[in-house]
Amino acid sequence: MPGDDALAAELRRLERERRTGVLSVGDGGAFHLAEGAVVYAESPWTAGLEAMASASGWTVPEDRAEAVAALGAPLLETLALLATFDAACLLLDPDIGPDVDPDERRARFREGPPHWLAPFCRITPATLAHEHARRRELLGAPEAVDRRPVVPVRRVRRQRVILTGLQAEVLLNADGRRTPVELARDLGRSAFGCVLAVRALHAGGLVEAPPGEASPAEAGRLPRRRAASREAAPVRPPERWEPVDHDVLVRLRNALEELA
Repeated sequence: MPGDDALAAELRRLERERRTGVLSVGDGGAFHLAEGAVVYAESPWTAGLEAMASASGWTVPEDRAEAVAALGAPLLETLALLATFDAACLLLDPDIGPDVDPDERRARFREGPPHWLAPFCRITPATLAHEHARRRELLGAPEAVDRRPVVPVRRVRRQRVILTGLQAEVLLNADGRRTPVELARDLGRSAFGCVLAVRALHAGGLVEAPPGEASPAEAGRLPRRRAASREAAPVRPPERWEPVDHDVLVRLRNALEELA
């Protein structure tokens, strides 16, 4: 499934009509809009702005004016972008997140005042679609390890292992009960980043293979970068209802590199 086309179409409609309010998706997920632009997105399966800030050593005061004064506009925008893209891509793509009944993903819009982050973060639906398509291409086809609890192996079969900071954090906190997305939420990290990290750990033989699947060592294959273009179905290009805001995507990429 390439994504939730009905939800994307609803975001485009709200953008055309320049609506302000909340587009709720199921139990807890939501897009916050201001004059048609997405200013924040949240999901019960992803870490929000406050959790991401805390994981990176910052505190977001409950009082919004104090939060703006304490963090400043650039940092608020960075955190809002990270949290929004993570939640939005999970809401737009049922394949990435946990199994949810389609009837529980029905979108409902209600008018309301703009979210307090509106002055700091404005993302067009086209930009969301572009980032969603990019992440789909990087992920390729769903893998069993994406939705299974992360279980570190008891014995490493390699003499030397090089891990990224996120991979090390995932291994240290994996308890055999939480999936990659659940770990990301609890650690205040990106769900997308944790899924990629767990896949790399699985390919390196550092986490157990899901039941019924051979480990990389047993299958006789070396760890490698996923060739999404060969293994996954082609990703449909997003509709160009409005030019993509490339500046926003560049700032997001820089923010991800700093937090990795």
